Amino acid sequence: MGALAHEAHGHHGAHDHHEHHEEGFVSKYIFSMDHKMIGKQYLLTAVFMGVVAMLLSILFRIQLAWPGESSDFLSMFLGETWAPGGVLKENMYLGLVTIHGTIMVFFLLTGGLSGTFSNILIPLQIGARDMASGFLNMLSYWMFFLSSMIMLCSLFIETGPAMAGWTIYPPLSALPQAIEGSGLGMTMWLVSMAIFIASSLLGSLNYIVTILNLRTAGMKMTRLPLTVWAFFVTAVLGVLSFPVLLSAALLLLMDRSAGTSFYLSDIIVGGEMLDNHGGSPLLYQHLFWFLGHPEVYIVLLPALGLSSEIIATNSRKPIFGYRAMIGSILAIGFLSFIVWGHHMFITGMNPFLGSVFVFTTLLIAIPSAVKVFNYLTTLWRGSLVLTPAMLFAIGLVSTFITGGVTGIILADSALDIAIHDTYFVVAHFHIVMGMSAVFGMFAGVYHWFPKMYGRMLNTRLGYAHFWITIVGAYGVFFPMHFVGLAGAPRRYYDYSVYGEFDTNSYEMIMDLNVIVTVFAIIAAIGQGFFLFNFFYSIFRGPKAVQNPWKSNTLEWTTPVEHMHGNWPGAIPEVHRWPYDYSKPGYEEDFVPQDVPLKEGEEEETH
Repeated sequence: MGALAHEAHGHHGAHDHHEHHEEGFVSKYIFSMDHKMIGKQYLLTAVFMGVVAMLLSILFRIQLAWPGESSDFLSMFLGETWAPGGVLKENMYLGLVTIHGTIMVFFLLTGGLSGTFSNILIPLQIGARDMASGFLNMLSYWMFFLSSMIMLCSLFIETGPAMAGWTIYPPLSALPQAIEGSGLGMTMWLVSMAIFIASSLLGSLNYIVTILNLRTAGMKMTRLPLTVWAFFVTAVLGVLSFPVLLSAALLLLMDRSAGTSFYLSDIIVGGEMLDNHGGSPLLYQHLFWFLGHPEVYIVLLPALGLSSEIIATNSRKPIFGYRAMIGSILAIGFLSFIVWGHHMFITGMNPFLGSVFVFTTLLIAIPSAVKVFNYLTTLWRGSLVLTPAMLFAIGLVSTFITGGVTGIILADSALDIAIHDTYFVVAHFHIVMGMSAVFGMFAGVYHWFPKMYGRMLNTRLGYAHFWITIVGAYGVFFPMHFVGLAGAPRRYYDYSVYGEFDTNSYEMIMDLNVIVTVFAIIAAIGQGFFLFNFFYSIFRGPKAVQNPWKSNTLEWTTPVEHMHGNWPGAIPEVHRWPYDYSKPGYEEDFVPQDVPLKEGEEEETH
């Protein structure tokens, strides 16, 4: 079946190649079914959404650093409605935090990372003409685009966007009368997420079918690059966990508009007793976190997969422990489904059940540590080529270690109860999920930009971008641990109330908030280097050669010029694993996957 589908794809690709010169604007950019174009569309949409989310974070960080002080910056973006006299309104503070978190987690790191690189790399690295279904692929992108537009539009309505935090816990999110943002803004959030989940499922099913059915001759699963393994497990996680969030959102919509009581019971609003009985807001938490924890790895695994490829290529060494890396990806995927309860230690959970979640959460540190050790041993005594992509990949290893250490603290229920919902948690997940995944995404863009656009990025601007980003990001998230340990809860609008009863903590919290905000502004300015470099290089960058990084994987055997079907002639056959770097007996320090084995040469299978 796979061979037949592959053959059909071969003819389809060759046929497209003859006609693709006549494509008009609409067929090339709007109804494109070419996986490379769809991947670039995902990337550009995600970059735009990321810039919006970053701007929102600067707006609410200004409020946290200088509470109650008038700011022209806030007036300019939010106007008199949401920032009267240049001072942010309490409700809008919650709105900014909610939309910032939602965009970052779903639209930048899930849609942007998986959508971009799964699309661009899966067919190229497994030797396929295109995705299994070009039509479904196009549909998944336009649903992603539609959902991101609905989310953005919710910022501009009169009652404001959703204001219940990015986790959208009921009853705040279930009662339209509870807060301004629980009205139309909340409904738009739920509609946007429902469309996003449909997009994600279409994409994930496509990736799984493509990897299983359309591999080229000789491309066994044990010869797949680690990037493709990561995308494969990520897609499986998405298919299994996103429908649970969809059910949570649908039940919430019914509570809001159909009079049901899935999450509501015995609630008094403004002195009036509501009719709802028998629901439980904890049900929502279980449904949300059953997606929410696999989501961490839906975001992280693609970044780790990209880094594996980049670190091996730029160390000029085979990746250390290839099979152990595959095993750790599979173990992380499995374990991510049985740890969701660690988000709920303070919900009155049975202590025995809590201890089970502590155990499974600590267990997930083992495959994560395997990945870290394998990266470090690949780097050890390698001939390192410090491209911007390599620096970001090494930065990811750094943040993965830093964030992982605090994860072990939060996995322990006794410790978590003390610091739950403080800034310590915010610091932890921003480092382990936000920074690591964003670094992986930047590494991927710098490394595969020549494949996407046929041009090279400016290396000096890349170095400037890396150093400003890593210093700025650590400057933002490292001090937050201490803000959390001082007892500052997250999602508070103004910490000056601490001055009434805890002077020492108050001064520390206020000082650190100023430091964090200054670093946030520096890091945001640093992204200007990337944006200029990215858009300038698309049109004016130096032309790329076919294999600029001297890499082994199949995507570098395709021509630099874009074409449907990826390869002009026959698809190359694979004879070896993708990490034959610095192999004895060869003049070059890399041996591409389509080079046949010499007589007497054994294939490496670490």
